[in-house]
Amino acid sequence: MTTTPLRGLRIAITGAGRGIGLATAKELRQRGATVVIGDLDASAAASAAATLGSDVEAFALDVSDHESFAAFIKQAAADAPIDVLINNAGIMPIGHFLDQSAEVHRRAVEVNVMGCIYGMHLALPAMIERGSGHIINIASAAGKSPVPGGLTYCGTKSAVIALTETARVEFSGSGVEFTCVMPSFTNTELIAGTTATKLVPIAEPSDVARAIAGAIGKPKADVYVPKLVGTLLRPQPLMGRRLRDIVNRKLGAYNTFLDFDPDARAAYTRRITES
Repeated sequence: MTTTPLRGLRIAITGAGRGIGLATAKELRQRGATVVIGDLDASAAASAAATLGSDVEAFALDVSDHESFAAFIKQAAADAPIDVLINNAGIMPIGHFLDQSAEVHRRAVEVNVMGCIYGMHLALPAMIERGSGHIINIASAAGKSPVPGGLTYCGTKSAVIALTETARVEFSGSGVEFTCVMPSFTNTELIAGTTATKLVPIAEPSDVARAIAGAIGKPKADVYVPKLVGTLLRPQPLMGRRLRDIVNRKLGAYNTFLDFDPDARAAYTRRITES
């Protein structure tokens, strides 16, 4: 399989200390891009950078804090302008809505939604002035369809989908591209303790990374991973709620975030709540 060379591009990635962010940094690095990574876990970011190469810069970054994000953008652009910003950082609290604390709901909105908004708000001015650039926001297939047990998570990812599409329209003609990436179940700690649906296979972080790299080389507005997800989700609005609900229940999609193993998920839950 041929890959699109990305040599010469400077790409900043949030939440790149692990999971999809780390896999993406590795893929882009292999294609010749200069990569700058940020993560709330500074030690994870430093460790990731060490595995990627001596020229990969890593910085502590709290995407929910505007000042922290501004510092990251300044550091990432210190040697050269940022060509691509990948807003990847996100958290996925799941379980019955009323069983989750108000703090958890607030944190999900701050990281998943405000993180994307802050990133775009800070990176866009230089891109628009230059007449080129690319913003990639990592949403989720869960933002396109209801998933009980993921009420707040689905809401945040729906917001990311909407703000990416609205930015694409508002800034059309500016030379800046906008891409929304919507992975389904991906084999990272976010799905710890859960069971995938019967139809859609679990993607690997490397699958998402290759899709992101492909969208940078050949920009497109929407990217589903795997592609089958787009085939399943696009016609759902035409089905009507009743038929959609019947199909999703049969596929097990409505139990995914409710019937999970809390013990298997404990480490991840503890990490996102303590942060």
